[in-house]
Amino acid sequence: MKSIAIVQSNYIPWKGYFDLIARVDEFVLYDDMQYTRRDWRNRNQIKTPQGPQWLSVPVMVKGKYHQSIRDTEIDGTDWASRHWKALVQNYRRAPHFDAIASWLEPLYAEGRFTHLSELNRATLVAICAYLGVDTVISDSASYAMAEGKTERLAHLCRQAQAQEYISGPSARDYLDEKVFADMGVRVGWFDYAGYPEYPQLWGEFTHGVTILDLLFNCGPESHRYMKHVRP
Repeated sequence: MKSIAIVQSNYIPWKGYFDLIARVDEFVLYDDMQYTRRDWRNRNQIKTPQGPQWLSVPVMVKGKYHQSIRDTEIDGTDWASRHWKALVQNYRRAPHFDAIASWLEPLYAEGRFTHLSELNRATLVAICAYLGVDTVISDSASYAMAEGKTERLAHLCRQAQAQEYISGPSARDYLDEKVFADMGVRVGWFDYAGYPEYPQLWGEFTHGVTILDLLFNCGPESHRYMKHVRP
């Protein structure tokens, strides 16, 4: 039974996002959706001695930002060096910093990416490769989009020949499971609870930071602190 998840791309997201990728056979980046400000699309948190710190990618927002995530352009190039400097300052003492930096630092070359989706996809693919996650990562632009919030998702599942749609728990408030059932698609709900703590720098443990925190601290043992990533 083929399983699928359909989620907007995020910037260096937390470990739960990658667990969802590892759980399914195909992960669709849903970047035809509207870009939303003060969200996870262009920012995430790292852990510092002063507590969580935001790393935000500056983007160009036109009008009342009715643009899609896919069409959202990155504003300038100097953000990349700032982000990398922040990662070095706060994680250089982590046990696996050098090994992760060897493939991560090139992604922060200034001017390499012009669009947010492009940046997000590249970092997702690189992190999945390190974790050994071989899920197919595709783009919603490769599929025809139907009308209606739930109908669009169910129709995409059908085009992808998936029999199971795995959704985050927040969608319970609006998702109509009958629409999926009518198309022969089962809906499953992903559980983000119950992650074990791992060795982490800088005081009290924090779960919700970028997965880079886990990778820098645990390296090849990162899978031990995730649910669906296998060694």
